[in-house]
Amino acid sequence: MSSAEPYSSLASYGATRDLLGAFGIELKKTLGQNFLVNDDVIGRILELAAIDGQLVLEVGPGIGTLTVALLKRACGVISIERDPALEPVLAQTAGTNPHFRLLMGDAVKVTSSEVARAAASLAQAGAAPVQASRDHAMPTALVANLPYAVAATVVLDYLQRFSSLATATVMVQKEVADRMAASPGTKDYGAYTVQLQLIARPAGRFEVAPGNFIPAPHVDSAVIRLERTVPRFPDGSVPDDTVLAAAALAAKAAFAQRRKTIRNSMRGYLAPKGADLEALDTALEQAGIAPTLRGERLSVSDYLLLGKELVNNNVTPLGYLLPSA
Repeated sequence: MSSAEPYSSLASYGATRDLLGAFGIELKKTLGQNFLVNDDVIGRILELAAIDGQLVLEVGPGIGTLTVALLKRACGVISIERDPALEPVLAQTAGTNPHFRLLMGDAVKVTSSEVARAAASLAQAGAAPVQASRDHAMPTALVANLPYAVAATVVLDYLQRFSSLATATVMVQKEVADRMAASPGTKDYGAYTVQLQLIARPAGRFEVAPGNFIPAPHVDSAVIRLERTVPRFPDGSVPDDTVLAAAALAAKAAFAQRRKTIRNSMRGYLAPKGADLEALDTALEQAGIAPTLRGERLSVSDYLLLGKELVNNNVTPLGYLLPSA
């Protein structure tokens, strides 16, 4: 791409204002709509995402500012938009590209079957990924300027539900990016961090000031890249899904009362769920975790070992091994 050619022709205040005016669209605060108007930021997102030749899944395309830039690099883009007022806008800005598919609906309710049908349609149109994913036609990268209210939920949910996604490069509130990349012992490290880092690792980020959007949000933003990882035990073996779910549950229980010891916090969280509390003590001991530690001191690897021992000792009924995000 030459230096004179923009990454996205929509990434400016004037172009965004004119397009919204042409369609008579007013911004909806309830949907967290903040449109990016800096083309340099678009370029940095593309560089960090590194999606050349991949099939991309996008959440919250808005008027298509990032979408049109992705379509220049990706083999295809599937976008999910909740606001029906933006459907005709996207039909104009991105819909004429044969490698674009739009799914209208709430991102947290869109099913894998809907995405699979859109991906199959793109494959029939000749949008074949350069490198086939594990699910062949399914998207391998999530790239999105996410609505802040649902950003954390969407990232974890999509990485859990769409096994084909190898990376996620997302614009989120800075504080959410801090939680995603936090290390043990820091104030931002919590249950969400552990659940996310059980399946993905942070691999780069940059911050974006409020002035790069219209309207300007009241918070700072950050773009963060996450890469799917395969967690392993010290002997190199890979945990099954039940152990991963148990590890995520252990994190939720450990941080339920953050200032308490891990033993007391987990007891308080798991007892109402019918957990065997003596078996919990045994699990902590066999995982090599001192009951007097606080949850924030444990690494993701520690939680993985604890999850394994929760399962081995039948600490809690299987029905509680699938915690929500």
